[in-house]
Amino acid sequence: VQLQASGGGLVQAGGSLRLSCEASGLFFRMNAMGWYRQAPGKQRELVASITSAGYTNYADSVKGRFTISRDNAKNTVYLQMNSLKPEDTAVYYCKVMVEDYWGQGTLVTVSS
Repeated sequence: VQLQASGGGLVQAGGSLRLSCEASGLFFRMNAMGWYRQAPGKQRELVASITSAGYTNYADSVKGRFTISRDNAKNTVYLQMNSLKPEDTAVYYCKVMVEDYWGQGTLVTVSS
């Protein structure tokens, strides 16, 4: 299984980014997917998840600002991040929720 994350970068507070994670080597449409993040000196935390049926769940800190979605035809899960804050700065990872498969991480830096 391979998960290729992309879309991170440097953005000013209030800006937007869209992360993508393309999966291969698994039956993508049958798997729940998630986005985690790890800020410097902090534990990795779940940001958002989406089931195979499209049901979503969000951390309280990102509700109303982030949207997770999936395109099963492209084997890709997305994280649209709006109204970004400096505290959103972290390395973001995609993950197959019920398996220990992680992407390589993409760095998001939000400047104030």
